[in-house]
Amino acid sequence: MRSLVRASLVLLWFVLPGIAAAQETTVTVPLGGNAFITKPAPAAHEVITETGLHNWDSNRAVASVYFSVQQAGELQVALVGALAGANRSTVKVTVGNQSLPVNLFGTESAVFPVGSFTIDRPGYVKLDLQGVSTDGRYYGDVSDVRIAGSAAVGAVFANDPENFYWSRRGPSVHLGYQAPTDTEYVYSEVTVPVGQDAVGSYYMANGFDGGYFGIQVNSLTERRVLFSIWDAPDGGKTTLVAKGRNVVTNDFGGEGTGGQSYLVYPWQAGHTYRFLTRARPDGNGGTLFTSWFAEAASSASKSKCTDWQLIATWKRPGGPTSLRSLYSFLESFLPENGYLGRSARYGNQWAKPAGGAWTELATARFTVDATGSNQQRLDYAGGVNGNLFYLHMGGFFSPPVAPGQSFVRTTNGTPPAIDLNTLP
Repeated sequence: MRSLVRASLVLLWFVLPGIAAAQETTVTVPLGGNAFITKPAPAAHEVITETGLHNWDSNRAVASVYFSVQQAGELQVALVGALAGANRSTVKVTVGNQSLPVNLFGTESAVFPVGSFTIDRPGYVKLDLQGVSTDGRYYGDVSDVRIAGSAAVGAVFANDPENFYWSRRGPSVHLGYQAPTDTEYVYSEVTVPVGQDAVGSYYMANGFDGGYFGIQVNSLTERRVLFSIWDAPDGGKTTLVAKGRNVVTNDFGGEGTGGQSYLVYPWQAGHTYRFLTRARPDGNGGTLFTSWFAEAASSASKSKCTDWQLIATWKRPGGPTSLRSLYSFLESFLPENGYLGRSARYGNQWAKPAGGAWTELATARFTVDATGSNQQRLDYAGGVNGNLFYLHMGGFFSPPVAPGQSFVRTTNGTPPAIDLNTLP
């Protein structure tokens, strides 16, 4: 296998004005929006904040910086930082399978030249920082990586400090469906492939104007089935009507307000799960939203499912409404884990109007959020594979899939076998 990079030492780069002027334009990549602690050290304290890498006191920790280059070529690298808590430290900078050392010193921010790497292909570059030695107990504070050379021209990275929180989370990706008018029920299935269930992931199955329903990975030991309804646009409060066994309910805030319900449930990657949501008038000018959850049955009885579980029924004021603007999405909600990739398969979507028959939803439009559309991150994809749509984000893969496309999956043709009158 050919090497991704070749490394060679570049002396005095970024140091002497005459030499600096002769170099190509430099690009400054801030760690605050583009770096992660990808290898935490036990009992260590390294963190990435909006101003960069701090509390760097372990030589076992690895901080990784990501940026996308648009062409192959030479990539010259320097670090911007300072050293406190020691007089001098040595840091290893790795790109691909080649590494170069750099010495940090001084308590004032300065530029420390590292060297030159040859990038063999366009796409995301991962640059690792690891402490080697120090005469104190600290390896330094690093705010930026400076890159230059032919490979740096047109580099893409998070450059909006006001949105570093979102860029570190990664781009959210969506599938939008066209549903019949007056849709009362929507049904869908989601499968998370093995290895694609990173902590901090939300795989939303049934989304609609006013709420969303799906599964989450909340920690290494906890997973949830989550169903939430926003408060009414005019400020009317969403209230709980009923909830299933062991379901936790509360209000939520932050990105808007509303009612949240979740079931702690050990769902597994590689298994298929089913989601059913209903909207119906409450008789008093509002809408009752209800969601149920079930694991798919064995392949021998695919048209049936195991016990449906009621998650909750929420009442939302502001006028009766049907299920509109149907969609699914995939997102990372923990910035610290935004460098990890996750994907999901979405399929067998159906909608049923009030008093009507089930209609299969076989077309989906792929979109990304502002993190993707503003080119703060480019690791997003969506598409179709046979009778399943897919979404993929995070992990700094290349190339992305252009948003705004519509995809058509192969239809299944068999409506969900659910006795709607016997649901809990």
